[in-house]
Amino acid sequence: MEPVFKDKVALVTGGSFGIGSATSIAFAKRGAKVVIVDWVKDDETLNAIKKEGGEAIFIKCDVSKEADVKKMIEKAVSTYGKIDFAFNNAGIEGEQGITADCTRENWDKVIGVNLTGVWLCMKYEIPQMLKQGKGAIVNTASVAGLVGFQGIPPYVASKHGIVGLTKAAALEYAKEGIRVNAVCPGVIKTPMIDRFTGKDKVVEQQFVDQEPIGRLGEPKEVAKSVLWLCSDAASFVTGTAMPVDGGWTAQ
Repeated sequence: MEPVFKDKVALVTGGSFGIGSATSIAFAKRGAKVVIVDWVKDDETLNAIKKEGGEAIFIKCDVSKEADVKKMIEKAVSTYGKIDFAFNNAGIEGEQGITADCTRENWDKVIGVNLTGVWLCMKYEIPQMLKQGKGAIVNTASVAGLVGFQGIPPYVASKHGIVGLTKAAALEYAKEGIRVNAVCPGVIKTPMIDRFTGKDKVVEQQFVDQEPIGRLGEPKEVAKSVLWLCSDAASFVTGTAMPVDGGWTAQ
């Protein structure tokens, strides 16, 4: 496959596991230097990239903390000189419980990581991209950012917020060479889904049964959508919230 991202730098938050890991590896396979960002250090993704001859670094960061995000962006730029692509993917599901039973602690934690974290990342990514005159940002929302789900109100609120934030930023920087989009994954085989289902095959099958395509998605399928949105093939695409959901939201 042609390394279309040669000499490009891609930053991926939540890059150690699931969709973030798959996207980090996909960027590296297409020739990009990758900045893997997560609050948990796991060498599997970093080693997988280096084993294939790719180049990457790991930066530990809690995206809900502004000081961490600022230092993370500074480290990425001091290492590679620029940030061409940013995939703001870090997120948590939080505790399950209906709206009246949701604790303030759970609400603040989920909103802090999922929504404030995306805003903080863009707050520091965008000025760097403005200096460069170009850049592409993809934020991870969810089908839960397009429709409602019971029992996870802060998660649903955070993902709806990401869609709105993405559209606002896309309009603000449309003439500045920066495109901002979001992907909205359906039910993807990731550690998050394993935690949500408790690895219960009956619960997992209930999700499969709701997927028109008849199966759960794979992290690499979301990664391919992210890479397309970052590529020149998507040069006229900004402000979109792209479902990657097997038809879930078409029902």
